[in-house]
Amino acid sequence: MAFQCQRDCYVKEFVTSVVSCSPAELKHEVSGKKETLKGFNVKLQDTILFPEGGGQPDDHGLIGDVPVLRVTRQGPAAVHFVSSPLEVGQEVQVKVDWERRFDHMQQHSGQHLITALADTMFGYKTTSWDLGRQRSTIELDIPCVKPAQLQALEEAINERIRAHVPVTVQLLSIDDPAVEKVRSRGLPEDHAGPIRIIDIEGVDANMCCGTHVSNLSHLQVIKLLGTEKGKKNKTNLIFLAGNRVLKYAEKSYSTERSLVSLLKTGPDEHVEAVDKLQKSVKLLQKTNLSLLRDMAVLIAQNFKNNPQRSNFFSLHKKEGDNEFMNIIANEINTEETLVFLTVGEEKGPGLFLLAGPSGPVAETGPQVLDMLQGKGAGKNGRFQGKANSLARRGEVEAFLQRHCKHHTSEEE
Repeated sequence: MAFQCQRDCYVKEFVTSVVSCSPAELKHEVSGKKETLKGFNVKLQDTILFPEGGGQPDDHGLIGDVPVLRVTRQGPAAVHFVSSPLEVGQEVQVKVDWERRFDHMQQHSGQHLITALADTMFGYKTTSWDLGRQRSTIELDIPCVKPAQLQALEEAINERIRAHVPVTVQLLSIDDPAVEKVRSRGLPEDHAGPIRIIDIEGVDANMCCGTHVSNLSHLQVIKLLGTEKGKKNKTNLIFLAGNRVLKYAEKSYSTERSLVSLLKTGPDEHVEAVDKLQKSVKLLQKTNLSLLRDMAVLIAQNFKNNPQRSNFFSLHKKEGDNEFMNIIANEINTEETLVFLTVGEEKGPGLFLLAGPSGPVAETGPQVLDMLQGKGAGKNGRFQGKANSLARRGEVEAFLQRHCKHHTSEEE
């Protein structure tokens, strides 16, 4: 069965009736977290909302005033997941999210055109494709594509777009001899009804269930952004079609203006300016590390030279790393002194090091770890790791001082 969205991809509103409505659940991600929604699966007499298939995501839209959250295909039927029940037999108006639909039409028809010309011009076969939210990818069965080939392919693609080449839909029976002549990666196991062919006049005939433009001119333009290494000697060709090219240009220009303001140079000098900045930052980081090491040695020596020093030393510094803390611990005689060091934000995450006599370190280490909500391990008089929060650092310090006094009194 062909849905109304497949018979006429440009229909934005459609009146139909509810055939069935049953309780259902939908698993989806919200801000990276998987959630299960309770709702209803609705089947309609016909639909303009495309169910996911052929590498194309499903449409979004409304049935009446109820949002459709997912559309899937079950055999010849389209199943619409909604949050509120609909009455069986009820006449309803279906509206499609046209911006999303037309974007999918442009990307999908663009993929057909790119795939066909890559094969015709260079013999590069498409093994799969992905219609992403921001950019789309075609997997080519070739280890690499030369820059000159990419340029020639892009020019040929946009020539066809400017030529206003018609795109038509044919419905053929499965035993029609013409089916053997079209490009296809096979039919789904539960396919039912006629075979749908997308025909780009003089360019390509391909078996496909998706929604497409009726003329290549509706693609506006296609930009091949480049290639990336794919899996098993394959190449991923990255492209944008239609309105995505315009949005990409708008975003790129906005970024360019921001960089002009930040770098105080014209667009042509941005790469050189950033390269200089990176080199300066690396040099400053190297100098900073050297100063931190020298500071660590001086801190330790200052403690050792203090005749009033105790058997406990504690220090927190916002800037620093594990090497900074270990230098201090190495310089101080930790066989006699318990050393507690932290680096990072005072009440935020950071690093810690507890060093000293192996007995006290082994006894107090796990409690220090717990108080700092951290992860770490210890051996041979050292216990160190990452702290999720240094907010209780003062409590840890007081706890260690009490332990030192208790340990000293026991020895006396």
